[in-house]
Amino acid sequence: MALLPLLVVLPLLVAALVIWGNAAYDRLLITKVRSDLAVARGYFEQVLGEVGSGTQGVGASHALYQALTRHDLSALQGLLARERTRLGFDFINLYQPDGQLITADWLTAQTTPAAVHRPARDTAAISPTGTGQASLARLEADELLALAPHLAERLHIPLIATRGAVPTTRNIEDRALVMLSTTPVYGSDGNIQALLRGGVLLNQNLPLIDYINRIVYPDGSLPFDSHGTATLFMDDVRITTNVRLFQDQRAIGTRVSQAVRNAVLGNGETWLDRAFVVNDWYISAYEPLLDGRGERVGMLYVGYLEQPFRYVKYGMLALIVGIFLVVMVLAALFSVRWARSIFRPLEQMNQTMQRVEDGETSARVGPVAARDEIGALASHFDQLLDVIDDKTRALQRWADELDAKVNERTRELAQSNASLQQAQQQLVKSEKLAAIGQLTASVAHEINNPIAVIQGNLDLMRETLGSQAAPVNAELQLLDQQIDRMRLIVTQLLQYARPTEYAGYVEAVDVNRALEDSLVLVAHLLAHTHIEVERDLQATAWAGINRQELQQIVINLLINAIQAMPGGGRLRLRTRNRSELAADGRTGVLIEISDTGPGLSPKVRERLFRPFFTTKNDGNGLGLWISVGLVERYGGSIEGLNREELGDGVQGATFRVWLLSEPLSPETPAASMEPRRA
Repeated sequence: MALLPLLVVLPLLVAALVIWGNAAYDRLLITKVRSDLAVARGYFEQVLGEVGSGTQGVGASHALYQALTRHDLSALQGLLARERTRLGFDFINLYQPDGQLITADWLTAQTTPAAVHRPARDTAAISPTGTGQASLARLEADELLALAPHLAERLHIPLIATRGAVPTTRNIEDRALVMLSTTPVYGSDGNIQALLRGGVLLNQNLPLIDYINRIVYPDGSLPFDSHGTATLFMDDVRITTNVRLFQDQRAIGTRVSQAVRNAVLGNGETWLDRAFVVNDWYISAYEPLLDGRGERVGMLYVGYLEQPFRYVKYGMLALIVGIFLVVMVLAALFSVRWARSIFRPLEQMNQTMQRVEDGETSARVGPVAARDEIGALASHFDQLLDVIDDKTRALQRWADELDAKVNERTRELAQSNASLQQAQQQLVKSEKLAAIGQLTASVAHEINNPIAVIQGNLDLMRETLGSQAAPVNAELQLLDQQIDRMRLIVTQLLQYARPTEYAGYVEAVDVNRALEDSLVLVAHLLAHTHIEVERDLQATAWAGINRQELQQIVINLLINAIQAMPGGGRLRLRTRNRSELAADGRTGVLIEISDTGPGLSPKVRERLFRPFFTTKNDGNGLGLWISVGLVERYGGSIEGLNREELGDGVQGATFRVWLLSEPLSPETPAASMEPRRA
């Protein structure tokens, strides 16, 4: 409780302060670079306005008007050269209203306009309705050379591969980004006599970008040894910048990252965030530059190195965390020392409770130094433990007596319940057998009488007809067979309903030999199939059952397995000694008969051992039912499974017959054993 505010609340407060401080510091950096961009944009627009106003001033000057009126090309050329130097332009050209060049400041005294190799009409000229306002223009190389061929060396900028830039196949940038202004020159009659065009080329214009950088980031404006940079882009190429690629080489020709390009040039947004500039991270601001038609032709960038500010930010955050840690440690020491007088007796009581829980019922708190409410609580706690100890011993005595009575009553109930369940099962089975016995006795009586009449009439027909019955002997024999089959069905019904009347003698039977003999009896069925018989007979114990009835059970299962594989397959016969003990202490013998047929569906398994249930068109559904009765008569059981359940890894069904084994006397061979009634 004493340390909870220190260990939970203060760390959460520190974490919140660190997160808020980090976000606030980043917002301050973004706010600064936004103001830096505003300063750079203001000066850039000022220069653009000066280009326009300067061109207008020269176009409206009286000296230009007089020289133009006298057609004095030498005076015009000198005037334009002086004005270009005064205004800091890169070129000032004078054109006829139809766009033909009259003269320019870059023409020499020996060179006339007609001697300059150029198109018949200046492709860079605009209509005579120019307002004189300056705007940005992105010109092709031939367009700029038509305006100012002396600027050709500033056009060709080799492109430098830049990390994160949009892939390109270009190797050089030869277009020009120009601040361009065109103003009309009017005559005394108010008509346009000429067009005056002036401009500033931004490609590799180092004085302009350095001046912008000095205005935005004067010496000492950035703390922590950071430095600011400024750049002008044409599209995504740096055409003039003071960002260094190496120590003395400017990063002209490098390109902006794809993320910035998509945001600024693609979407027209202003980028205010950290960005990777050439070879380091900068707090950056990018703004699109628009030409006279409103198209995005470039970008204006300002930014300053992030690393010094990042170090300062991390240092401040570390200092805050360190102060909080020192405060937490000192406060924790004081709190623990001050609270020890309170929680020490409580610790003694807690230890006593733990010892009591571990089984040491004689554990007590004992005398404590505190004489306040905590000390009184410890004394009362010892008294309570004494009372609990006495009550616990009394409850234990009563519990032992109650457990003894409950156990005795439980044994009595378990014995009564087991006897009741056994009696109930026997009663249900007896009722079923009695019902089936009555039914089968009635069926046998009602069927045997017509069978006897049919058989008697068949015999009378044979005696009466004599040799004349030869043509229908096959039909008569078929009738005899069907009569025998009906008698067999009735006999099987009676055999299951009255097991004591039909039970055979129990003898020790070699199940391996019984399986081999049964295979001989169904050999005629196997001869017409493509079934392979696999034997795995490893049982050494002998089963206690009637030999003929065991053969009947095995033959039923073999016939079912053969009929389940009409297209062929593998029939596996397997015997094993069962290690489990039967109820009378005798070991068991396991017989498995497996096929590779379709297996047993859930619906078939549910009704598998019910009477008159069959999946064959010519069956009576009594084979498995009678087999179960025969096996259970001798204390065994039958179950039907799919081979996948046994882990065989193949499809098919397996019938498992478990029989009680018949012990053999060491000095008496099995053949000489006296059979006993089942």
